[in-house]
Amino acid sequence: MNAPINALRGEAVLTVHGTPHRLRPSFAALVAAEEELGPLFALVERAGAGELRLSEMACLFWHCLTERNTVTREAVGEAVLALGLAGAAAPLRQVLGQILQGRA
Repeated sequence: MNAPINALRGEAVLTVHGTPHRLRPSFAALVAAEEELGPLFALVERAGAGELRLSEMACLFWHCLTERNTVTREAVGEAVLALGLAGAAAPLRQVLGQILQGRA
C-alpha cells in the first residue's frame, strides 16, 4: 500500500497478518460482492440491524481489496476474526458509507 487512504473514495484499511491492505469499494468490487451476497441495500440493512454475519463482512472486504493476489480469502476472514466485531466496525463503516452515500 503505497499511497495514503482516500476516505472520500470510501477507502479503508484492513490489516491482515500485520500488513495493511487497502479496501476500495469500486463499482466492480461492489458488483462482485453483490453477485455473491445479494442486494447491497439488504446487506446495509442487515448491518444496521446488527444481523451482518462475519462471513458476509469478510466477503465484502475480500471483494474490496485492491490487491487480492497478495492475500488469501481465508486470511481476510481470519483478520476479521482477529479484529473482532468492534475492530472490524471501522473499515466496515467506511465501506458501507461509500455504498450508501457515494462519492462526495
